[in-house]
Amino acid sequence: MLCRQVVSLVLLGISCLLCGCGASSPIDQLLASVAGPVDADAPEKFTTTASGLKYRILRKGDGEQPTLKDKVEVKHAAWFDNGRVFDATYDSGQQMTLPMDDAVLGLSEGLQMISEGGMIELEVPGKLGYGSQGSGKIIPPNATLHYLVELIRVIPPPKPGPVDADAPEELTTTESGLKYRIRRKGDGKKPKVTDAVTVHYKGWLDDETVFDSSYDRGESVSFPMNGVIKGWTEGMQLVGEGGMIELVVPGKLGYGPQGHPPQIPPNATLHFLIELIEIVPPQQ
Repeated sequence: MLCRQVVSLVLLGISCLLCGCGASSPIDQLLASVAGPVDADAPEKFTTTASGLKYRILRKGDGEQPTLKDKVEVKHAAWFDNGRVFDATYDSGQQMTLPMDDAVLGLSEGLQMISEGGMIELEVPGKLGYGSQGSGKIIPPNATLHYLVELIRVIPPPKPGPVDADAPEELTTTESGLKYRIRRKGDGKKPKVTDAVTVHYKGWLDDETVFDSSYDRGESVSFPMNGVIKGWTEGMQLVGEGGMIELVVPGKLGYGPQGHPPQIPPNATLHFLIELIEIVPPQQ
């Protein structure tokens, strides 16, 4: 329920814990039972940001602070104005992994205010939550959402691996006009046009504008060799499994005069850094 797409969870255990007798609100119950310690100087009042998010930092933490490119591991509970809990991990004793750029806006803003080991309470207005559409049968339209979130760990996006010490500085040009240089040879076989490959990659234009990056998404991608632009199909056959290649793809081997709006203009030269993780041969 932290993400924009909501899934239904069984919350009987945590609902009984938070809605039972002995405390005046869900936050009181959480802080008295399952949540970690609060800083001695933690504020009692909320601060409101320019966006309308209300927050109070209950524990600052002393580790890394997340950015929108990161994933985070958190423990959390969430409830409505009336105290009814709609999502929680405390009942299971587990934590969840959340892509920062896939969280509701109030959460992604709030989590960037604390560090690993920290804890924050948030009051998220509808416009920073699920808006006028709500989400399914669980979140009504324009609902204000309350969260207690403990930031366990920041998971930064992967970065490209090492480059060979003898990697060439100059690019080689093939007969088709593709330019390439092998940054890491790899020690596996090279893919064929009939194979599929799993890769990490980054793509940018001549002006260094990045138009796509699996590194930023934190997930590798798989595709058939015969289902991509010509420059990729040709270039990927030059590097072994485990290797890394840099490509400069002229427009005629890329998206041609039609481009690929809105990111890629007509006849654009495309630059790629690609790591070949795995080759998947065609099924016989």
